[in-house]
Amino acid sequence: MRKLFAQPGFPRLFGGLSTSMLGDSVMLLVLSMWVKTLTGSNAMAGLTFFFMVLPALGAPLLGVWVDRLPRKAILVWGNFASGAAVLPLVLVRDANDVWLIWVVAFLYGISFVVLPAALNGLLKELLPDELLVDANSSLATIKEGFRLFGPLVGAAIFATVGGWLVAVVDATTFVAAGLLIATIKVSETPAPVKQTFREDVLGGVRFLLGDRVLRHVLAGLGISILVIGFFESSIYALLDAFGKQATFAGAFVTCQGVGAIIGGLTAARAVRRLGEVSTCTVGLITLAISTVVCIVAPTIAVVLVGAAICGLGLPWTFVAFTTLMQRRSPGHLIGRVSTAVEVLLSTPQAISLALGSLLVSLLSYRQIFAIIATVILLGALQIVLTLRDQLRPEPLAAGDPQLPAEPAPGADLL
Repeated sequence: MRKLFAQPGFPRLFGGLSTSMLGDSVMLLVLSMWVKTLTGSNAMAGLTFFFMVLPALGAPLLGVWVDRLPRKAILVWGNFASGAAVLPLVLVRDANDVWLIWVVAFLYGISFVVLPAALNGLLKELLPDELLVDANSSLATIKEGFRLFGPLVGAAIFATVGGWLVAVVDATTFVAAGLLIATIKVSETPAPVKQTFREDVLGGVRFLLGDRVLRHVLAGLGISILVIGFFESSIYALLDAFGKQATFAGAFVTCQGVGAIIGGLTAARAVRRLGEVSTCTVGLITLAISTVVCIVAPTIAVVLVGAAICGLGLPWTFVAFTTLMQRRSPGHLIGRVSTAVEVLLSTPQAISLALGSLLVSLLSYRQIFAIIATVILLGALQIVLTLRDQLRPEPLAAGDPQLPAEPAPGADLL
């Protein structure tokens, strides 16, 4: 990590991103909580998350602009715009103003698509390939750390003062992040000549289809995400089985967060020792193991151990995949590749959430968790069987001739 933070510009980037992550952690739970408080409706509160994920459907279009514009400028002005976007919340007074909260949730969703895609591109400009995993690991760790207390702080401010103050705090963190990132000195590679609009939009998807390694890892993740969303709908059934109130979910999430911090701190070492593909696979297997622990748990204490194991597996899986994507994607395509991944993973997630809501009324939590474990293991097996030659890859340096600038569409589909 010392080498990472010695890289010019990265400490300021890390400081800016950490500041905005703090604001995110404080705000996100408050949006749905606010709708629930004003309307008393669980369905309307749930719509808040729908509006937040809706922009992911337009991610490929947003990715085109991320690749055409300087990534640093996108991060700076994107943070300023995000700060302005949450300020209308200070006008919310009663149930008639719920539409304002949904508008803010939609704009928040746009920032969740655009800013990470721009960040992936800027990291490729700032850092050598061998330090990308350290950057991803450090950012994952700080994000999970904030999740341990940020939502509680946001809920406390909302309950004692009001949502308007949460909005002001969040806006302030966005502005601070933008100002910090603006001070970074970086020479970015000029954007390539524009192609036709259709070719630009499909560029990221074509690259993913043409890159054998990314394609098969993404397929394994997609299979797993088809059931990971079942956790959201079945966690309360699990707590009911042990005679716990719904509020005990906070303890489950806290234990998961502790495991995630450990996972974030160890992800870089795991990737260096095992490689991205193997670490992603091990992360999925760890998620499956955590689910089995919850199935056989005789007490709630053992369930909390399973939650911590789950938290450990998440950063290993997604830090490894993010690093793989950054390293293998050409700089001029990274925005479109990132947004294409957003769509390809958000779709099974949405299906998972919807299907999980149905299954929880038909099956016990143990049966649902058994499905989760089985399908996640199938996702891991898919990666192992299709990428046996990549399970212990040699580290590739930047510009390695094994990584083509952009494979032909549909190449290497077997």
